[in-house]
Amino acid sequence: MSKFITIGKLRGLQQCATQPGMLTCLALDHRQNLRKANPSFINDIELSKFKLEVTKTLSPHSTAVLLDPEVSAAQAIAAGAIPNQVGLVVAVESTGYTGSTNARNSQILNGWSIEKAKRMGASMVKLLIYYHPESSTAHEIEDFVHQVVKECNRYDIALMLEPLSYSLQPGGSLSSAEKRSVVIKTARQLVIPGVDILKAEFPIDIKENSDAKDWSSSCSEVSSASSAPWIVLSAAQDFETYLQQVQIACQAGASGCAVGRAVWQEAVTMDKSSRSEFLQTTAKERLSRLNKLCSDLGKPVWDFYHSEAPFTWFKDY
Repeated sequence: MSKFITIGKLRGLQQCATQPGMLTCLALDHRQNLRKANPSFINDIELSKFKLEVTKTLSPHSTAVLLDPEVSAAQAIAAGAIPNQVGLVVAVESTGYTGSTNARNSQILNGWSIEKAKRMGASMVKLLIYYHPESSTAHEIEDFVHQVVKECNRYDIALMLEPLSYSLQPGGSLSSAEKRSVVIKTARQLVIPGVDILKAEFPIDIKENSDAKDWSSSCSEVSSASSAPWIVLSAAQDFETYLQQVQIACQAGASGCAVGRAVWQEAVTMDKSSRSEFLQTTAKERLSRLNKLCSDLGKPVWDFYHSEAPFTWFKDY
């Protein structure tokens, strides 16, 4: 059964999805990991130039582009790098996390807000949080998500939630079975009313488990656990593997993908000439393949939502 969604949130989703209701979101909100990958990106100007070049080249082949508020979102608008028909998703969290590695917290970027994202013309905001349902900070993260939902509802802007899992063992990593459990429990726990899109990790560690049946069944579990449409993130996976993940996820009920480094990561260390050629050829072709896959196999976001506008709607809005 579909859920009611407000006019502002619906309009944001319409801007970020195809008319049939699929999302292929180009993710470029990366900050610190890009600076680590290319020392020249320590300079904000150089980092911004890179992001705007990728945005200008690839966003026409996406349904939406995800940018950060520090060096790319407003700059891309000012430069005319985002086509009118492509949605803009803006990150609201500060990069990284506070607390210890096994008890993580997140926060809104200092000086930034949901209100400012709405005022600048964002179609949607994205909130990244680190979450483990059994962590000592789990309740704090849950409260944080509730607060952000409240602000998004206040300004009637759609919310994309991106939870990232982690191990409770200092310096450890989740096994494939543990990751599956955490990703699914997270979808069930954090996708509350007001979370409009779930940007989820692929729920299996593919290095540990290559069984296609497990891949498919775990994605079906995410679809069952999430009350909102979900899209699968790329997590710096190599492209061909990520393509398989998107195919399986969409066949299991996902509504598309949010792809970053799987499409453009080689460009980070290229010189200007090589980068331009790579983005115009390989990266563009990768996005086209993902678009077709999501279009052919994904579950429309409109299956989840309905809206209405009686002629007196504006009086109470």
